[in-house]
Amino acid sequence: MKTRVREYRRAAGLTQQELADAVYISSRTIISIEKGQYNPSLMLAYRMARVFGTTVEDLCQLEENKRIDDEENGYA
Repeated sequence: MKTRVREYRRAAGLTQQELADAVYISSRTIISIEKGQYNPSLMLAYRMARVFGTTVEDLCQLEENKRIDDEENGYA
């Protein structure tokens, strides 16, 4: 799943460790999310969205990810 975590984190001037500390996870998890190797749980996505003052939908690019999923699975 594509997210905007890296983009928001950099805009906020936070390190991966600072973001991890703010949402109670390891920096390795942040790295994995930013690389698209790990999909955050709904609660984790919500916590990160709150840190950045945005929505889960925007942070996790839900519209774009839905479109990609629809195309890959023949739903569109």
